This record gives sequence, structure tokens and C-alpha cells, in this order.
Amino acid sequence: MTNATQISYFTLSAYFDTGLFKYLYFMIALSLYILIVFANVLLIATICMNRSLHEPMYLFLCSLFVNGLYGSTGLFPSLLVQILSDIHTVSAPFCFLQIFCVYSYGSIEFLNLAIMSYDRYLAICCPLQYNTCMPINKVVILIAVIWLSPILVNFFTLPLIVPLQRCGNIINKVYCDNHSIVKLACYDTTVNNIYGLFVSALSVFGPLILIVYTYMKIFKVCFSGSKQTRQKAVSTCTPHLASLLNFSFGACFEILQSRFNMNNVPNMLRIFLSLYFLTCPPLFNPVMYGLNMSKIRVACKNLISNLRY
Repeated sequence: MTNATQISYFTLSAYFDTGLFKYLYFMIALSLYILIVFANVLLIATICMNRSLHEPMYLFLCSLFVNGLYGSTGLFPSLLVQILSDIHTVSAPFCFLQIFCVYSYGSIEFLNLAIMSYDRYLAICCPLQYNTCMPINKVVILIAVIWLSPILVNFFTLPLIVPLQRCGNIINKVYCDNHSIVKLACYDTTVNNIYGLFVSALSVFGPLILIVYTYMKIFKVCFSGSKQTRQKAVSTCTPHLASLLNFSFGACFEILQSRFNMNNVPNMLRIFLSLYFLTCPPLFNPVMYGLNMSKIRVACKNLISNLRY
């Protein structure tokens, strides 16, 4: 074991020499980032500029799209630089900042989806009381909770990992990861592990309980309600369930990869799956909602037509 020291930089060892293929990977990553930015900015602008879309469901969607931009921007600029670089190192301050962005993005995404399930529950199960139960001031408070609570919870992770004395600086990933940093510590990290489990439980089980509860209520109403009620539930819940499952798949693999040894998984597949929850949801969500929700689709077409002329 080497002497404990304060590390000034980290090496991202999951990158490997791809020769001339690195320019192809760079173009693929750049194209993905441009698509993510374009799709999310388009729908954010559509919702913000169209007063008919200033309803709770669309405002929560706008929050989801903003978070998609936030999470992908925490990854892609660094990823693009690293793909072209021959020396895959990042400074310690940047690494800690990326950890904060990635983890707060994941927490915000899941909490946002949980609040959206609550909103759909009110719309389907209590349609006559919906406007009373979900006034605009409550929407603003819920959006503030969606953003502020994960940011505050993840902010307190940094004072636990920054001062750690480390016996190495190699992270076997393509971006900085909290658990990988903690594993480099030379001394006891019980406090970090306990707080990490607490944050994970708070970020996952709280929203999960709300999602399960609201969908149990929605399914109960669907089975006992009219055909019109079932059609409304299917049309409004299908995009939400698709987004939830898409994000959950990527997040679950990322948690498993961080906590367990995945060396038996091929390196390229491991890299792809570790990037999934930071790339696919930000790209998938605007496409899914833009295509499935007629009001957004029409408003997007009108916005693009106005910009052209």
C-alpha cells in the first residue's frame, strides 16, 4: 500500500486506446449531446412560451426536461474531451463537481417522476377536485422540493469525500463516481458508507413508495371505472411509465456496478450501461412526450413554424 496522500487528480481507467476510432466515438457522442440539447430546449421553450401548456402536468414535464439538460451537461463535455485525449485524467475539484452533478441529477429525476405519478393520480382518481388539489402555488412548491431537496442531500456528500486521504487515484469508469472515490481511501470509511446508503435509501425508497401507492390507486380506478376512464389512464400514464422504467433500468445497473464487482462484463458493454441513465432518459423523455402528447406536438409545430417565418 502506498502512503496516504491528498490526490490532486484522478485517472479514468475505463477508457482504452481506440486508435482512429476515437474520432468516430467522438462524433457519435457529440451527435447524441446535440440531439439531447435540441430536443429538451425545444420542449422547454414550447412549454414556457405557450400559455395553454401552463398546467401542472406540463410544468412538471418542463422540470424533467431541464434536469435532462443538467445531467447530460454534467457528463458530455468531459466525455468528449476524454475521448480525444490520450491521457485520461481529471482534476480532483472537477471530479467532485461531476459527482455532485451526476448524483443530484439522478435524485431529481426519480423524485420528479414520483411527483408526476402523484399528479396523474389526482387527475385520474379525483378529476373534479384536481384544480383544487393542484393549484399553481402548490406546483411551484413541489418543483422547488424536486430540485432543492436532492441538491441539499447530495451537497453534504462532498464534505465526507473531499478530505479523505487516498492510497490511489485510479477510477475504473469513464466519469467520476462517489463509491469509486471512497474505495480509494486508506482508512475507515464507515461514515461515508452509512451516509451513502442513507442517501440512496432516501432517494430511491421515498419516491418509490409514492409511485407504488399512486399506481395502485390508478389501477384500482381503472379496473372499476368506465372505458373512458381507462383510456384516459392509458394515454396519460403510458409515457410516464415508459420514462420511469427507462430511467430505473439505467439507475439500477449503475448502482449494481458501483457496489459489486462487474469485471466479468465486457468493457464496452459496461461503459455503455454506465452511461445509459445519463444519456437515454434525457433523449428518450422529450421524444416520448413530444410524440405521445398531442398538445405538446401541436405547440412544437407552431413554434417551429413561427421560427421559420
